[in-house]
Amino acid sequence: MKKNPPVKIDSQKRTPPPSFVKLAMKNMVRKSNQSLFHFAFTALGLIGFILLIAVLGRPVIPS
Repeated sequence: MKKNPPVKIDSQKRTPPPSFVKLAMKNMVRKSNQSLFHFAFTALGLIGFILLIAVLGRPVIPS
């Protein structure tokens, strides 16, 4: 009679790889100055784009 090899339970104990959100947060903490600069640059760019669209799209009122 053959004996089956023991089943390893290691596959159940492995933790899944960290999610992209966790990796991004870890990078933000590690590179805080660069992250803040990029956030500010993006925020100013978005506000500038919205203002540009508002100026170009304003109605012309005849006087």
